[in-house]
Amino acid sequence: MSLEFAILGFLNHRPYSGYDLKKVFDTSIRHFWPADQSQIYRTLSRMNKSRWVDIEIIHQDARPDRKEYSITQAGRTAFIEWMKTPLPTEENRSADMIQVFFASNLSDEEAVEIFKRAEQNMRFGLAQYQQISKDPDSYTEYTKSPREFFFWMLTLEVGINMLESNLRFIESVIKRFENGEVPQA
Repeated sequence: MSLEFAILGFLNHRPYSGYDLKKVFDTSIRHFWPADQSQIYRTLSRMNKSRWVDIEIIHQDARPDRKEYSITQAGRTAFIEWMKTPLPTEENRSADMIQVFFASNLSDEEAVEIFKRAEQNMRFGLAQYQQISKDPDSYTEYTKSPREFFFWMLTLEVGINMLESNLRFIESVIKRFENGEVPQA
């Protein structure tokens, strides 16, 4: 359901084609809410049926006609109401934690690999986050509002802080294995 509201949030600024929405997702919120092209088009179709978006067909001579989506008043109302509504708490599920919970069945060498994989994934995630531009000029195609840019960057800061905190914990667990602090059976 949140994909619909992310799309409405972008369309609240200006009309976009499905292709352009994919581009704006990839340059702005992909680090916490990725969406593939087919998800975006399916969602736009549902939103059109719900009368949250209108479609304008734009004729192009050398290419297929372009469908441009714009938010309707009903869509804008739904978006603003959703923004003001507390979201339900999501269940925390992690397959990695199931492996950790039952890691006593593994040797220390095998168990520490779970944490080393997690460390590698977190370092990769941080490297990805570090590549995201923090320069407002990089986003002028999507927004010129310093206030909006501020909130966009807060989402990046949250992601970086969470990964850095989790990485510090994982590094401390690996150190406990290296120091022989893990109880034996």
